[in-house]
Amino acid sequence: MSTQFRMPQLGETVTEGTITRWLKKEGETVEADEPLVEVSTDKVDSEIPSPIGGTVSKINFQEGETVSVGQVIAEIGDGIAVTEAPEQVQQPEQVQQPEQPEEAEKTIVLEPRNVEPQNVEPQNVEPTSEEATPSGDVNESRRGILSPLVRKLASEHHVDLTTLKGSGTGGRITKQDILSTVGQSPAAEAAAEVAAEPVPDQPKTAVAAPAAVGDEIIQLTPMRKSIAANMVASLHETARAWNTIEIDMTNIARLREKAGDAFKQREGFSLTWMPFLSKATSTALQKFPQVNSTWNGDGTITRKHHVNLGIAVALENGLIVPVVKGADGMNLVGLARGVRDVATRARTKKLTPDDVAGGTFTITNPGPFGSILSVPIINPGQAAILAFDAVVKRPVVITDEHGEDAIAVRQMVFISMSWDHRVIDGADAAQFLAHLKELLQEADFSSDLAGYISAE
Repeated sequence: MSTQFRMPQLGETVTEGTITRWLKKEGETVEADEPLVEVSTDKVDSEIPSPIGGTVSKINFQEGETVSVGQVIAEIGDGIAVTEAPEQVQQPEQVQQPEQPEEAEKTIVLEPRNVEPQNVEPQNVEPTSEEATPSGDVNESRRGILSPLVRKLASEHHVDLTTLKGSGTGGRITKQDILSTVGQSPAAEAAAEVAAEPVPDQPKTAVAAPAAVGDEIIQLTPMRKSIAANMVASLHETARAWNTIEIDMTNIARLREKAGDAFKQREGFSLTWMPFLSKATSTALQKFPQVNSTWNGDGTITRKHHVNLGIAVALENGLIVPVVKGADGMNLVGLARGVRDVATRARTKKLTPDDVAGGTFTITNPGPFGSILSVPIINPGQAAILAFDAVVKRPVVITDEHGEDAIAVRQMVFISMSWDHRVIDGADAAQFLAHLKELLQEADFSSDLAGYISAE
């Protein structure tokens, strides 16, 4: 008995995925629900489990190859299905289904697990050109498994794919086959691509230095490519301006010290600065909805009167911005739990696509890495982003209740905001930050933490 596994659709606009790593080899056994393959797209990274147990009898695509949704990527023999294909994983209409195999053969669509979405807009899928599409004696199945990179290289170098004999599995034409035909090594091709890629906002004559002996050429992941494309687009499409303000966090530091032990014992994690910043930010955005707006591009601006707070989370290979929905309706403890939840699921690849959608404002927190002043790039689709840097002890001048000035050591932090001048004016930005400072320095958060503070 043979079971076919097809490339799942990891999002409504996703039509293909790149196999980043096979977790099992041909001939190895796999248990039901055991991770089988890792797939990356321009929107999500997924670890896909096997819905059946059995032996991996055939792997149709190798690591690094891009596969269209619906194509068979592997087959497992002697497997007994234990899960059905999820309804939400559907194949696009344009993917042609293969003819029904023999009764002993079964087809199951892989269910993605531990999805790691990116908060970016989907990229357009490169269409197949007539020049890069094999014809003649090359059959339809061969044409269907050509990756976009192979099609692009063939078109650029004017290679007739009908004359090539592929070295890949089942006669598949690979990138190396194209480069060998034109007499160029993969390393030289990669170096040429890097050198030829234009650098934004620099003269067209500026190119990267050629790779030298000992240099390392690294293929960008879909996540890295998406981050790069969206950050460059943000810089080109927004009129970015920037403000910063210095805030005394001493009172909050004392409150954290009072409630910290009981909070950690009851909640299972530490009471950090982020819940306080999130609460104050959500409150300030309600007073200044212009900062919580969207530039629509059609002569209108949408002011959001609810706050879905994006929290930037650093990962090993990139950055992701999961969203705490309805942040304006949460108290401090609820925000602490919400921020902890999305950050933990982001790092363990357990986010869903909905977890990164619908953000209205973003906070990035480079402080734990030692940064003391940041100028972040605005998240696409939003009007501003806040950077919370390191809280450090500094000597400052304070005024006591008698009006006398004195020098004291206080817990100080710089909070910066990048904002889109098409939507927000300097006065709005400055007033928003001033109100945020007032809330963080003077607001009484103790009522939210009353259950964690012991009576003195």
